[in-house]
Amino acid sequence: MGDLSAGGTAGLPELLRECAPQVLAVVARRYGDFGACEDAVQEALIAAARQWPETGVPDRPRSWLITVASRRRVEMLRNETARRRREEAAGQEPPPAVRGDDELALLLLCCHPALTVPAQITLTLRAVGGLTTAEIARALLLPEATVGQRISRAKQRIREAGGRFETAVPAERLTAVRHVLYLIFNEGYTASAGDELNRVELTREAIRLTRQLRRRLPDDGETAGLLALMLLTDARRPARTGPDGALIPLAEQDRGRWDAGLIAEGVAIVTGTLARAPIGPFQLQAAIAAIHDEAARPEETDWPQILLLYGMLHALAPSPMVTLNRIVATAMVDGPEAALTALDRAAGDPVLSRHHRTAAVRAHLLEQSGDRTGAGEQYRLAARLTLSRPEQRYLESRAARLR
Repeated sequence: MGDLSAGGTAGLPELLRECAPQVLAVVARRYGDFGACEDAVQEALIAAARQWPETGVPDRPRSWLITVASRRRVEMLRNETARRRREEAAGQEPPPAVRGDDELALLLLCCHPALTVPAQITLTLRAVGGLTTAEIARALLLPEATVGQRISRAKQRIREAGGRFETAVPAERLTAVRHVLYLIFNEGYTASAGDELNRVELTREAIRLTRQLRRRLPDDGETAGLLALMLLTDARRPARTGPDGALIPLAEQDRGRWDAGLIAEGVAIVTGTLARAPIGPFQLQAAIAAIHDEAARPEETDWPQILLLYGMLHALAPSPMVTLNRIVATAMVDGPEAALTALDRAAGDPVLSRHHRTAAVRAHLLEQSGDRTGAGEQYRLAARLTLSRPEQRYLESRAARLR
């Protein structure tokens, strides 16, 4: 529990976020009906948030939550069905232990084929990632009300489809599962809103679950590529912020603070995977991350190779962010004017047109080309568009420097 102990409540929100998916996995495995189990777990979390500040955090907080959620679920069963004898017996048993595959099974349940891919992603971010509805809305660029409705409909759809708690990994669910883990990691690595740039509990959870998935599917190239991408990206986290929490861009980071162990592991995974598995989008992104991480100094980065890889990625899995990153690589190879021309062509994309990163990239390119006034305007625009306070401060400081 770290600095948490009986009688203390420091870090209570983080503890509850960490426990929530594990408790839900245990309760869902035992009682079924994902939606009802999530309701029971939410009631247990609310009870903990009310009681623990007064009574102190129990020595075994997960067991406490499992017990309370299980009792609530049994009460629901007693009210809903006539199977009183079975339910009463279940209520007298000790809380089941957390099994190693429970959370993976929960992840697979959230990616049930009866759900659309957006619904799978949204439900898993809630149940496995522990994100709130507001956080999911920001991560997916959707209204909060839409996300809430999507979660409710997804739980109902799983119930109607008879979704079961199982540890087999159907091939058709892998794409959604990997995408969900990728989104959880991204929300943790660069929080979409708030005072902190990083939410380490989310990146740690995404890496942990991806390791589990790779252990189950050691020959799957894209799962290996996703894990390598996470490791190579997370390796830079110690150097991304200064002592005051200010954002430090990649080119200005102290590379001696990067995690050499994560870099070595990530490079080994992606190198071995590219040699034996069909190339996929996550492997290409991991290869790009490896090139960045292996450069001892910014000027030693192999930008032509990165531009080539982004071209392959664009052909294989085009997306607005791939387009934007490819433009950044173009600037490093062909100069800011060529990149600005490419950015003008891409500006019609509705996602890029309202995303803060588009304005930030344009500002950087204008600054490189000598247009300080235009760059300052775009930095200020980017600062207004982002909900992340560290990013806001960084962008505002760039604009102020150009005045």
